[in-house]
Amino acid sequence: MNSNTFRLAALALAAGPVALLAAVPAQAAPATPATGGEGRASAVVLRTGLDVSLLDKSVQVPLKVTLNEVQAPASAEKTALTVDVDGVEGGAPVSILRADVATANATVDAHRAEGRSNLAKARIHVPGLPVLSLVEVEKVTSEAVCETGRKPVAESNVLGHVAVLGKKVTLSAGGPTRVAVPGVGEVSLDLSRTVTTERTAAATALRLKVSVNPLNLNVAEVEGEVTLAEATCETPKAPKPSEEPKTPEEPGSADGGSTGGDVKTQTGSDTAPTGASLAETGGSSTTPYIAGGAALLLAVGAGATVLARRRSGSRG
Repeated sequence: MNSNTFRLAALALAAGPVALLAAVPAQAAPATPATGGEGRASAVVLRTGLDVSLLDKSVQVPLKVTLNEVQAPASAEKTALTVDVDGVEGGAPVSILRADVATANATVDAHRAEGRSNLAKARIHVPGLPVLSLVEVEKVTSEAVCETGRKPVAESNVLGHVAVLGKKVTLSAGGPTRVAVPGVGEVSLDLSRTVTTERTAAATALRLKVSVNPLNLNVAEVEGEVTLAEATCETPKAPKPSEEPKTPEEPGSADGGSTGGDVKTQTGSDTAPTGASLAETGGSSTTPYIAGGAALLLAVGAGATVLARRRSGSRG
């Protein structure tokens, strides 16, 4: 065996452990903990749940209308000023609502949910009353705010005058206000209702219970409810605290050895017992393969060296 052969064996011996170590797979990164739940918010300017009876109740038409109804987790906003319904009064359109301002907005982020509705200079009509307004309002607003770490807030306001069936009324917070007009019907109004819990809030500016039979002619009998300016919210849940990753235990720290990277030679007395976890000695599942490969290359190098010496002796 010449010097070139010996050098190749030495290079293979040095490169063998490096190749084996490069084959060890990397560990996956720890999963990110889940965050808190989303909040919710909604807003609506007008909602009707009315039953319209035509021709002495021989024909009944449900009248369910909403204006600017929005819901979130995602932010949403709508602006519409009028609502028209076809096919109630002999096929002619009926204008349920006319307003100068009618907006609804609902937004949600990680810490806050908010709903708002606003209605100004609005007139509500129902079938059978083409000229007389069921209700007129100057301005009504509702707001519901739910913020993480704070108590939910609900607020409604009725500003300016309110007229029901052509009569100006003074609303009372102590209970519903009833307005009756002979030959037309009766309307009951609830003013500014708000409800809050630990995580929710709801506000309604006006809620009307309607029973109308114009002139008692059974041309159009209307019964049901009308809601103006409603807003709701639900508080987002607080994010869960993230767990700090555990620092891996350095080799040699378990038995009081140095942590500076010095290799400790094993003897028969400190060899790990069969079945012991490799993590206790700082090794891994690839350690036997690395050791076996190194031993094999050492054996090949030693054999080559002996053979070269024998050849040199025989020549001498």
